[in-house]
Amino acid sequence: MTKAELVKEIAEEAGLTQAQAAEALNAFTGAVTKALKAGDKVALVGFGTFSVSARAAREGRNPQTGAPLKIAASKSGKFTPGKELKGL
Repeated sequence: MTKAELVKEIAEEAGLTQAQAAEALNAFTGAVTKALKAGDKVALVGFGTFSVSARAAREGRNPQTGAPLKIAASKSGKFTPGKELKGL
């Protein structure tokens, strides 16, 4: 499902125009992004939890040359599905 298809589905389900649904979806993704950047997690009971996952620095290899290289530590967004999504 693309973002446009999701906006259309939200608009139909909630009785909104597609512009209002797109605005609501953008507000949701913006709020989740802002919370994750602040180090918080966002829990939607029954759906899942958005959180930040930290990756430690490690050593990797260049696949073409085989030369070792250092991969820096990083943080990434993570989604853990809730009960209703786990059984899919």
